[in-house]
Amino acid sequence: MLDFMMVLPLGPDFATALGIPTSHLGYVGGAYTAAGFIAGLIGAVLLDRFDRRQALAVAIGGLVIATALGGFAVDLPTMLGARILAGFFGGPATAIALAIIADSVPPQRRGRAMGMVSASFAVASTIGIPLALELATLGGWRMPFFAVATFGAVVAMLVVWAMPPQRAHLQTGDAASRAVSLADFGRLLSKPMARIAMLLVGLAMITGFMLIPNFSAWIQFNRGFPREQIGVLYMLGGVVGFFVTRYAGIGVDRFGGTAIALTAAIVNIFAIWAVFLATNLPVSLYVLFPLFMGANASRFVVVSTVTSKVPDAPERARFMSMTSSVQALSSSCAAFVASAVLIELPGGALGGMPPIATAAIALILVVPPLIWAVERFVEKRAASLRVQTIVETAPTR
Repeated sequence: MLDFMMVLPLGPDFATALGIPTSHLGYVGGAYTAAGFIAGLIGAVLLDRFDRRQALAVAIGGLVIATALGGFAVDLPTMLGARILAGFFGGPATAIALAIIADSVPPQRRGRAMGMVSASFAVASTIGIPLALELATLGGWRMPFFAVATFGAVVAMLVVWAMPPQRAHLQTGDAASRAVSLADFGRLLSKPMARIAMLLVGLAMITGFMLIPNFSAWIQFNRGFPREQIGVLYMLGGVVGFFVTRYAGIGVDRFGGTAIALTAAIVNIFAIWAVFLATNLPVSLYVLFPLFMGANASRFVVVSTVTSKVPDAPERARFMSMTSSVQALSSSCAAFVASAVLIELPGGALGGMPPIATAAIALILVVPPLIWAVERFVEKRAASLRVQTIVETAPTR
């Protein structure tokens, strides 16, 4: 998460150094997610065949190398190349991590577990992004890339040495069920609820990535927010996100995902309107940014938890990898479209933001009804399985 998230607030720094227009920063974020889309398709074919620990170690190792290469970029093409490589490994790493949680934690406690793991977003914002911005101030924009690569190498070693084997999914089903071909994509997506889950994931990512890659540039050059305070802003957003994700996961387990998603949508819409559409800020960015971050983090918890309940165990990593691909494709498309619409004004300010923000608000409103539909499906399937179990275990006369 830190590898992905730090690049966006650092964007104005390396854009200035490398001569990249601020309106093109969305391409840098979109390159990562576009590569993640391709990697996710490949992972959907392969990941369920291997010990998840081994697959995770390979993914993180590749991400470390790609992150270090980003620190050696000299222009837009070389930065794009490094971020494409990072996305190729980072996308599967996320899918594998979520599949491990889904394999290890029962459904009734999965929301809390997803909330704990999703707190990595908040930790990356609270600690990682401010440190990355400070390192960029002290040692140049390249320094954060090298520092994150070093920390990533430590994580990769911990995966190999400290994590137990993750082979439970290999004990469920037969070899044929794991020998996935491209035709299996069609069979999996032939299930109506799988298609709805994919649509839900796509919409959730589009609404964020229409805005997130350009957030740092917008508040600096359009709202006049000082560069030296960007780290503080992300730290506040990370603190709020840390607690929100944990309690959002508990809320999903207790009240259901629909209620949490609706609350997050209301907060998110207000924050987007205030930051990107209002003539004057109704409240300080020190309040609005944490609201924006917390709402997005909550939506990630809800979507991850709800969609993880759709597939059966033998196809979970395959399904998670497909959702990762949808996330990546949706994110990259949103970032590319936003960059194509935006224009750079004198002084680095961005023009063309109102239609993008308005479209994001409209799409946010579609997410809660889709979450409701997925939850109803999961509940009905669970009830049907309980009835089937009672019938099969009932004594015969």
